[in-house]
Amino acid sequence: MCGVFGIRSVDRDVARLAYFGLFALQHRGQESAGIAVSDQGRLTVLRDMGLVTQVFDEQKLRGLHGELAIGHTRYSTTGSTDWANAQPLVHHGRVRTVALGHNGNLTNAAALRDELAAEGARLSSTSDTEVIAALLAGAEGPLEDAAAAAMRRLEGAYSVVALSEGTLLAFRDPYGFRPLCVGRLGEDWVVASETCALDLVGATLEREVAPGELVLVDGDGLRSVAALEPAEGGALCIFELFYLARPDSHLSGVEVHGARVRMGERLAQEAPAEVDLVLPIPDSGTPAAIGFSRALGIPFSEGLIKNRYVGRTFIQPDQGLREQGIRLKFNPLAEVAGKRLVVVDDSIVRGSTTRQIVAMLFEAGAAEVHVRVSSPPIVSPCFYGIDFAAEDELIAGRRSVEEIRAYIGATTLAYLSLDGLQASTRRPASSCCRACLTREYPTRVPEEGARAKLRFELARAPA
Repeated sequence: MCGVFGIRSVDRDVARLAYFGLFALQHRGQESAGIAVSDQGRLTVLRDMGLVTQVFDEQKLRGLHGELAIGHTRYSTTGSTDWANAQPLVHHGRVRTVALGHNGNLTNAAALRDELAAEGARLSSTSDTEVIAALLAGAEGPLEDAAAAAMRRLEGAYSVVALSEGTLLAFRDPYGFRPLCVGRLGEDWVVASETCALDLVGATLEREVAPGELVLVDGDGLRSVAALEPAEGGALCIFELFYLARPDSHLSGVEVHGARVRMGERLAQEAPAEVDLVLPIPDSGTPAAIGFSRALGIPFSEGLIKNRYVGRTFIQPDQGLREQGIRLKFNPLAEVAGKRLVVVDDSIVRGSTTRQIVAMLFEAGAAEVHVRVSSPPIVSPCFYGIDFAAEDELIAGRRSVEEIRAYIGATTLAYLSLDGLQASTRRPASSCCRACLTREYPTRVPEEGARAKLRFELARAPA
């Protein structure tokens, strides 16, 4: 759930454009941010903890000169939340130096770290991202061949941007778990996690980076290499479509906002309710709530006011901070008093947000609070870049819908069916990874001991 951005331009301020690209991708990661620039092959990197606007100011951007830039906003899934794991990471290998940013999660990171250590590579972080950079930095041969060779050793999810040898690289795993697209800004090339970043910098979408594709941009323009055979049908993360991506983005030809409105319409068909108002849990539940309201002809109301200066509670890495964030984030309006409400959200992951919101609405005088969720229950861990790796962290992992309803305190609770969700995306089931909803994984997944987010920190700790 990180955001990546890359651009090559001789005439434009590439660091500033990367900054604005990251600003559009801030929803994908709020722990750290960074930009790397290449000036005739010389790399400069600035990265730090915090939001994009906290890490960069005018003076810092003016110090980043070059014709190539990549940027990254981090949401950690492997490795702790600290400066050493902020990206883009720089790795000085025996063949080349690489600056690299990564969205995804490798499922064979532990094995690759052992192999790299045996080859003499020194890793300074506890992130799986440095594994990718080290492979690329240590591979013999031309850069194009080295990148393809590195890709062949990776398993799991990766959408990557990198700088090395005066070249911008972008590549994607053969399943296409995480989004990555290519755009044009005049004659210049841009790559980004989502199309909303292209829109913000004024670029036009050309196409997506295909699963298994390697894209290289240098003074001769853009060239494409089919580095790996793509997996049949692909496996774009369906969580992107109902939660992660910004609603104004397009993924695999799907206009995200429209798909989420259709999810709400289908949810209204599957689980209607006799109520007075339809409320979204803002902002991610808003499109589905609009669809639910339209389908049943029930008035739509904001109902809950969101403090948009508080970050996404799901992204907060600490449960204590997460719960505090929920209390800071929402406040009910007086109009909910005495009303029967349907509250629509895109998902229930841990249940802490929903439980507190239901309690707030009852405290504000709501007569009934019916919860409707525009996705099926999330029952299984993700190993491809979403931070819920343990089943006991998932409220639906071992509970029935009725048990969840009782836990969150709702009058009724209903989820969108898997078929309803898939139909709303207008994409075939074979083109999506739905493992978090079905427990059916498209690749090998790590053994129990290799799943922990902080496993490499634990390995470093003294006995």
